[in-house]
Parts: sequence; structure tokens; C-alpha cells
Amino acid sequence: MSSTIDAGEIEKFQAMAAEWWDPNGKFKPLHMLNPCRLDYITTQIAAEFDRDLKAEQPFDGLRILDIGCGGGLLSEPMARLGATVVGVDAAERNIPVAQAHAEQSRLDIDYRHTSAEDLLQTEEPVFDAVLNMEVVEHVSDPLAYLTACHDLLRPGGIMICSTINRNPKSYLMAIIGAEHVMRWLPKGTHEWSKFITPDELFGLLEKAGMRPEDRMGFVFNPVSWSWRLSERDLSVNYVTASVRPEDATDQGAA
Repeated sequence: MSSTIDAGEIEKFQAMAAEWWDPNGKFKPLHMLNPCRLDYITTQIAAEFDRDLKAEQPFDGLRILDIGCGGGLLSEPMARLGATVVGVDAAERNIPVAQAHAEQSRLDIDYRHTSAEDLLQTEEPVFDAVLNMEVVEHVSDPLAYLTACHDLLRPGGIMICSTINRNPKSYLMAIIGAEHVMRWLPKGTHEWSKFITPDELFGLLEKAGMRPEDRMGFVFNPVSWSWRLSERDLSVNYVTASVRPEDATDQGAA
């Protein structure tokens, strides 16, 4: 399988690698969004595998792949919940940052400088869950990328995928607002033309062999300076949950 890595996109995140764990740095938007993301992720995984989130380590025995793991903002909470976590990132400089922070946090996380496509070429066992957060809008071929994610999941496994909608509001909020006005992100971090509408993403997931089951919006409240989940407002940031069907003949299956 050919690589879907966009070298230009990777270089953008390489330049910011040292700032992953600075809550007031270039990744401030992700730190602010993280509690909302984790709420959705943990709820969906717990429901899929009938786990009690009130248990001490509810994800014990689950193998979770965090693609585009960055500095480990999602990998670390998954490890604390008891999961065996593999975090991969195509930006090489992110990996030592993630490894150092995990060691400081006394967490055992397997971080690797690789891609979904390259991981498929190894003898890596399939995963129970794949976290695919804010990555699909940065790859060169979304369908090929999502197909690789599908193939990394076991039948019955779940993928959580978030991205940004493509419309005038998302241009105003995610690019003009976040990059030019608030300066939360360096100018050029996102390309509006690469944003994907919820219907387009559901279509891509289906073509990749997944069964989309849920989608919700992430909505920012400038008054409370916080994010919340919304069933109705998917106009800018949104997240989806999809499952690889149990049927071995599903499209895209390895």
C-alpha cells in the first residue's frame, strides 16, 4: 500500500513538536478540547466493549492504536484506563517528546515513528480500537488512509475519527479565528480545501469497509471558554464512531 503521508503537513507539526505539553503553547486548542474528546472516546469504547468506566482500569485487556499521537495527549489517558497503547506518528520529532513525558508519568506506552500504512506491513496484531483524531484532514488520500485504519482493526473493533467540517463557518472559525485572530495555531496549519463534511466522511468510512454508527459536534463556548459535545451542531469540529463489521467479507478487510 502506498503512503498517504503529506510531507508538507508533517513538517508543520515537526516544527511544533517541543510544545505538545505546554497548555498555553501552540497546542492550547487541543488541551482545551481534550476533556471533551476523552468524554466521547471513553464513552464509545466502553459501550462497544461493555466496560464499566467506574472500574479501576476499565480498558484492561484492550489494545488501542493512537494514530497521529503527537505528544501523547490521548495515549496517556488510554494507558491510565488500563489499555495496551501503541502510539504512532509520521512526524519523527513527536516521538521522543511523547516517550519522555510517558516516562515521567510512569506509563508504559509503545510509541513509534511510523504510519498506518507502514504498520500494516508488519506482523502487528490487530487492535480493538483505533483513535484517528484530527489526522484525516492532513493526509494526501483520505480513502486509502481510512482503509488502512480499517485493516488495522479487528472485526468488531471501533474507530473514533474526528476532523473539521468544510463550510464558510469552519473557514471563519478554524482558520481566520484560530490561526489569524486568536493565534492558537501557526498560520497555514490547516487547508480549508482538505476539510471534510460529515456526510463525506461517513461515505469514506463506508467505502473503507467501516460501519458508521455515531457522530457529534465539538462546540466552543467563548463565554465559558470551554468545549461541549453537541448532537446537532457539527458545523466546525466533529467526531464520529464507526465499527469494523464482524463479517469477514466486509469491504476493505485484510
